[in-house]
Amino acid sequence: MERILAGIRPTGKLHWGNYFGALQNWVQLQKKYECFFFVADWHSLTSEYADSSKIKNWTIEVLKDVLSAGVDPDKVVLFIQSHVPEHAELHLLLSMMAPLGWLERVPTYKEMRQELVDKDLNTYGFLGYPVLQSADILLYNANKVPVGEDQLPHLELTRELVRRVHFLTGKTIFVEPQPLLTKTPRVPGMDRRKMSKSFGNAIYLDDEPKEITAKAMQTLTDPARKLRSDPGNPDVCTVYDFHKLVSDEATLKWSDHGCRTAGIGCVECKQAMAKNAIEYFKKFREEKTKWDNKEAQLFEIAAEGSKRASKVARATLEKVREALGINY
Repeated sequence: MERILAGIRPTGKLHWGNYFGALQNWVQLQKKYECFFFVADWHSLTSEYADSSKIKNWTIEVLKDVLSAGVDPDKVVLFIQSHVPEHAELHLLLSMMAPLGWLERVPTYKEMRQELVDKDLNTYGFLGYPVLQSADILLYNANKVPVGEDQLPHLELTRELVRRVHFLTGKTIFVEPQPLLTKTPRVPGMDRRKMSKSFGNAIYLDDEPKEITAKAMQTLTDPARKLRSDPGNPDVCTVYDFHKLVSDEATLKWSDHGCRTAGIGCVECKQAMAKNAIEYFKKFREEKTKWDNKEAQLFEIAAEGSKRASKVARATLEKVREALGINY
């Protein structure tokens, strides 16, 4: 069985982009692959280092969300990154061989600096976080990594690092990970930019029904449709994009045709989307309430996963130390 590695940064509440871009996919992947899923709390420090007081609570919330979405800890290795210190050691060793120019060329480096304008990201940790990502992947010799197209440069950097390490040491240690492209495209936010808590445009997984409805009413539609009687274009409407995620085929046809012919108004379309979204996430909300006041149990699950992860991680590190001649 091929091995998968994927993680989520706990930097706040998870939103629809996290669910449709990752969690929903994880539930399906666990049926076909040997999966290592983790909460990437060290990665959170790249942007939250100035105030890390909330990372523990965010980590707890991510664990709740992952389990509530349907990830089964009996089928996957579910762990917390900082509980497996081998991640830090491999990151250090890889950083010694990672050319500076490679890191500066990663497209998301500039993108995240622009997105997180309220954070001081002029740190070594932020520049080097792709190397930590590489360590996460290579520590488990993952065959495949589920990524969106925007993450392909990160994975290619990992592959280049593998070749460089093998060339410099003369040893074959790692598997070159292959991308497993996710089916869901980047989920837009209510303002049509990428959904992000930093932009204040996110619909969160634990939003109550009234919050979902309120945010639906704020979501941008076709900007050219000024009047109820004007026909619209659902292809440039964020509400229609949301319909694609939470509504059935009949509703999609109703929304598409009604918008193009001015048969329905934007308010009607938003109300229908909100109703479907509330129903879509009903089971998730019910599952998440079961984890209320069960912090100890959550950490027990993560601790068991960390033990299993550490066993694999230690074996990989032994090979790396041997190849570098530092296994004395």
